[in-house]
Amino acid sequence: MPEWVLILTTAGVTAALLTAARALTTREKKIDHRIDHRYKVGDEQFARSIGSLLEPALQAGNTIDVYNNGDEIFPPMLDAIASARRSVTLETFIYWSGSIGRRFADALCERSRAGVQVHVILDWFGSSKIDQSILNDMERAGVELERHRPVHWYTLRKFNNRTHRKILVVDGLVGFTGGVGIADNWLGDARRPDEWRDTHFRIRGPGVAQLQCAFMDNWLKSHSSVLHDENYFPPLEPAGDTAVQVFKSSPSEGSESARLMFLLSIASAAESIRIGTAYFVPDSLTVSTLIEARERGVRVTILVPGEHIDKQVVRRASRARWGELLEAGVEIHEYEPTMYHCKVMVVDDRWVTIGSANIDNRSFRLNEEMNLNTLDAELARRLAADFDADLERSRRITLEQWKNRPAHEKAREHLAALFRPQL
Repeated sequence: MPEWVLILTTAGVTAALLTAARALTTREKKIDHRIDHRYKVGDEQFARSIGSLLEPALQAGNTIDVYNNGDEIFPPMLDAIASARRSVTLETFIYWSGSIGRRFADALCERSRAGVQVHVILDWFGSSKIDQSILNDMERAGVELERHRPVHWYTLRKFNNRTHRKILVVDGLVGFTGGVGIADNWLGDARRPDEWRDTHFRIRGPGVAQLQCAFMDNWLKSHSSVLHDENYFPPLEPAGDTAVQVFKSSPSEGSESARLMFLLSIASAAESIRIGTAYFVPDSLTVSTLIEARERGVRVTILVPGEHIDKQVVRRASRARWGELLEAGVEIHEYEPTMYHCKVMVVDDRWVTIGSANIDNRSFRLNEEMNLNTLDAELARRLAADFDADLERSRRITLEQWKNRPAHEKAREHLAALFRPQL
């Protein structure tokens, strides 16, 4: 082989490896020191700290409605789209072909043809199972459609950073967010394995503008245009008594903020922590923060998917970390009927964080996420009751069971744990 060919080949391979390394790693600093328990979530200092460190501050005057599973979730979302008179903005990670994907596409197309401004952001990776015909129909109807972070040679550095946000805002007046994607997996009422368990939320009041801002964050990145008039940001009157914080995070603007939000919430617990999450692969600091909560008498209960999980490697990597938690008295339960896809944390029956973020490195450092945070005792009690009802359909994993699992399971779990930075 001629020397110049060898030099060019070596240079090309080196460049490709460096690009892959940059795409699969993050260069930002991590929070390495523990966060002390200095106040409770019910104290005024907690609201000041969480609003100042994370932004925006909690905003009063909202109402939040809770919907469980597809039978409850999809009808109000579709009704809201059908009622649109000025604008619809939709951002989602998963949008697949199927009956519900077609219904959403038809609803968006109908409103666009009626003169409503319709803007859609679909994550390129998460929407890979969508038929091109659906995309073509939306574009022909005048929907402004963006595929977030499509793979090109010049975008490889960011291909691992996905938008995992779930946002729907209609006329700037009503918004929806939570865990649900646009796919038939979410249809039904979590009665069997093909009906996923999830929770979604409708918000009305001044906080809708914060939700719209979260959509505009990626619209600017994908479309490079600013949507700013009253079609998107109309005057918003108080609609209730709930104070909310629509908190977003992304690798490009402080990826550690999602992790900080969870760590602050756990460190401020005084009585109880309920965590329901689809993917629970905590880092060492998160594990130690949960253990410290147990040591000061906080009851910690974690609910995760069981055998009906869409990513077995995540379940195995998760189980590899359970030993310290179980020894400290943390309760871990696996949901049995179907895939558990909720993302909810309730602290001291007062502080609630709900939205798209899981407790894993992908949500903390790689994905663009968005959570709706609130100090609302009534909402917290409602979600705690739903959580406890889900526990009745779950299996608690004891320390003895975890220790006595078969050797081949332990081996697969430790192997899966090697991929924790990407999970």
